[in-house]
Order: sequence, then structure tokens, then C-alpha cells
Amino acid sequence: MVLTSTEIKEKAKSLGFHLVGIAEAKNDEQTVAQTRLKNWLASGYHADMDWINNPKRFDLEACLSGVKSVIAVALNYYTPYEQPDDAETGKVSRYAWGRDYHKVMKKKLKALSQWLEDQDETIKTRYYCDTGPLQDKFWAQQAGLGWIAKNSNVITRDYGSWVFLGEVLTTLELTPDTPHTEHCGTCTRCLEACPTNAFPQPFVVDANKCIAYHTIENRSENLPENITLDGWVAGCDICQEVCPWNQQFAKETDCDDFQPRPDNFAPNLIELSQLKEQDWDEKTRGSALRRIKPAMWRRNARVNLEEDGDRNPND
Repeated sequence: MVLTSTEIKEKAKSLGFHLVGIAEAKNDEQTVAQTRLKNWLASGYHADMDWINNPKRFDLEACLSGVKSVIAVALNYYTPYEQPDDAETGKVSRYAWGRDYHKVMKKKLKALSQWLEDQDETIKTRYYCDTGPLQDKFWAQQAGLGWIAKNSNVITRDYGSWVFLGEVLTTLELTPDTPHTEHCGTCTRCLEACPTNAFPQPFVVDANKCIAYHTIENRSENLPENITLDGWVAGCDICQEVCPWNQQFAKETDCDDFQPRPDNFAPNLIELSQLKEQDWDEKTRGSALRRIKPAMWRRNARVNLEEDGDRNPND
């Protein structure tokens, strides 16, 4: 049986993916992207996230032997709620308001992969969602889903940058889509809005200065003195919130899993600064926020309370 790119895209859409495109597994731009990643790593912009420097990230064949095509997908997660603006409440990045996106994406990716392999025993696949050694944003752009913006996020014409990305690698040789062109123009709102100056230049983010890195990935007992959290306790959406594409084209997702859960949205900072292990375990089950351990939550809350200057987390 010969599968067409159109049939595969229709199947992906039927599984709930909002965008799907196809890229050739081997192309000239891949070498350019890998060189940029190596330069980024050499500059130390990955902080202590050494897992990014995985050899497989530079060799797609090591991820799936005989790979010919990359099926890139995107899932819109935007919900129309506003971040709190009072000093008592912490801000949580929009991506983590609902069910853990890894679980939602992987269920759909597994179904697509299984369907492909069921069509012919010679078809091999492997799927990834964020945690695998792939350059997700590069493949999304190559497959025509969107472009890598100056804040390093992928922006789509249909949903802005409020999308989760995933890929299915396959040994099928499919007709590729045209890579997306870049449409940030002269706009620098995302760069200018960052309170910690985490962008040394357009299209480059320095994790050492990024609020999202420090609230989610930094396991240290204390944060650097030069880092201002600005109310954030889990991630940061500032560079996305000011983006004109997001302001004009964001639309509410039809995926119920991404609607905000009470425990994931607008936590009280004083309560968070006293978070106990058992409460953390109960509140973060099935959530991407589980990556942030109890001591990190308490630290993040404490830093914000100290920044406010009017409260003591021990009151």
C-alpha cells in the first residue's frame, strides 16, 4: 500500500492535531541548524541543561534507522484567561494550566505512529514530544507549520506561538511541504519586554537570564541576585504575551485537556512558600508542573514575596 502525504495529514487532523506538515529527513538546512545549536551550546547559553547536548540531536538516523521523512504536528493550547496582576498571587505559564501536554501529545502521536505501521509491515516510525533529542522548532519550520521567531518560539499564522510541537519520524518517503518563511520583520517587542534581558541577540535566548529556566529547571537553593521573577513562579510568558501575532491570532483551543485546572492557575504566594511534599504530590499529578519540585516552588514564591517587599513568607 502506498500512503500519500494527504492521507497522512488527514489522519493526523482526525486525531486532533491542529497543524501537520512534512519535511525531508535530510536537507541542507539541517546542517545550518545543527551548527547554530553547537554555537549556542559553546556559548554556555544552555546553563546546566547538559541533556540538550545529546549526540542524537545531530543525527536523525540515530533516532530511527532508515528515516526518510519527518511528520511535524502542532496542537493549540491557548485558553482566554488573564494572568493575575496582584502581589499575593503567582503567575504560571499558560502551557501548564491544564493536563500535562506530554501525556496529551504522546497519546495522539502514538495513535498516528501505530496507524502508519498498521498500513504496511515495512513502515517504521518513532515519535517524539519535547523530551526527545530532536530540534522540534527546526522541524516545525521545515514542515511549514510556522517560523522560529526572535524570542526562539515557533509562531504559526493560525494560532500564534501558543502551540505544542511533536514529530513522527518514518521510513516512508513522502512529499515534503515548503519550509515556512520568517515574518517577524522589524518588530522587537519580545526582546524589549524581557525584564531580565535574556536575549543577547534576536533569535537567541540565554537560559542563564531566563525566568522560565530559573523557575522550572534551576534546582539551586537560591536564585542569582540579578534575576527578577516579576511574579512568575512557573515559567514565563512575557515575550509571548507582547507578540503581535499572538495578540491578533490566538484562538481558544478545542482540546478540553488544556482548560485551566484550579491547582495550576494563580496560586497564592504565601501558601506556595509553605508548600508541603504531600500537597505538592496531590496538586501536580497529571500536570507538567510536576517537574518543579516542592523546594523550588517554595523558593520561587519566596523570591516573589521578597521582591514585593511588603510580605514575609513566614507571617
